[in-house]
Amino acid sequence: MKLAILSRNSKLYSTRRLVEAARAHGHTVRVLDPLRCYMRIGSDGFAIHHKGRPLTDYDAVLPRIGASITRYGSAVLRQFELMGCYTPNPSDAILIARDKLRCHQLLAAHGLRLPTTVIGDNPDDTADLLSLLGPPPHVIKLTEGSQGAGVMLTEKPSASRAAVEALRGLYANFLVQEFVAEAEGADLRCLVVGGKVVAAMRRQAPLGDFRSNLHRGGSASAETPSPEEARTAIRAARLLGLGVAGVDLIRSRRGPLVLEVNASPGLEGIEAASGVDVADAIIRHIARGVRRHRTAPVPAAAARSRPQQSRK
Repeated sequence: MKLAILSRNSKLYSTRRLVEAARAHGHTVRVLDPLRCYMRIGSDGFAIHHKGRPLTDYDAVLPRIGASITRYGSAVLRQFELMGCYTPNPSDAILIARDKLRCHQLLAAHGLRLPTTVIGDNPDDTADLLSLLGPPPHVIKLTEGSQGAGVMLTEKPSASRAAVEALRGLYANFLVQEFVAEAEGADLRCLVVGGKVVAAMRRQAPLGDFRSNLHRGGSASAETPSPEEARTAIRAARLLGLGVAGVDLIRSRRGPLVLEVNASPGLEGIEAASGVDVADAIIRHIARGVRRHRTAPVPAAAARSRPQQSRK
């Protein structure tokens, strides 16, 4: 298998581990900076170059696209898809997962439980908007934030109104959620690969904070999800179309609630906490996907792009 990993930094832990796992299985792997990829799009086919050289004959592409380059990185990934490459996480699935509002709407529409969420646009509606949620504490999140950035907790109605008004003044896109006190600052990260939870960890927020992200000082320990939690994580990833996903759950009196679905989950924390070789599981899943992909009908767009390619 010839594999491309879209990553801005080949030295990142997750990228390095995926390269090591791919090579351990005898695959050819190359890390490509998506911002150095550029594309030709025409009715006669598609082509993509990286630092002056054409990229051809790749069997699969694994996106490790950061939130800051979601739009262009997804376009690069889509170009690979149009050229017939297999990917466990399609471009459209990544775009949905990165948009918290759209993701929540989709999951709720299919019956998955999540913290009650409200969103509005007009400042004149702020008081009624917050009344739909109920009394504070409230959790306010930027809809395109990651790793706990752009998340705040307000404990008084006046603080909630002030935060909402400040974000509107910055033309930021955000949503407001109920605060689930019984979670006690902890969440459960389930790493879903190929429709299975291959590893899980419990993340605990540091003293004085409510965000359990490891990048915010949270701690992690190995955890075995309950059957209901595993089913919830697997279903959330499947509904978004993600073959590889980090699904964050919180434990509530109502059962597991979906907090977020991450399309490019970091591997360092969960491999260290669980002792599971997640990178190996991902590479095995991609190899199986490539074998299935080779027997599937070739899309017309991919067929048109092939005459332009030559192996180099």
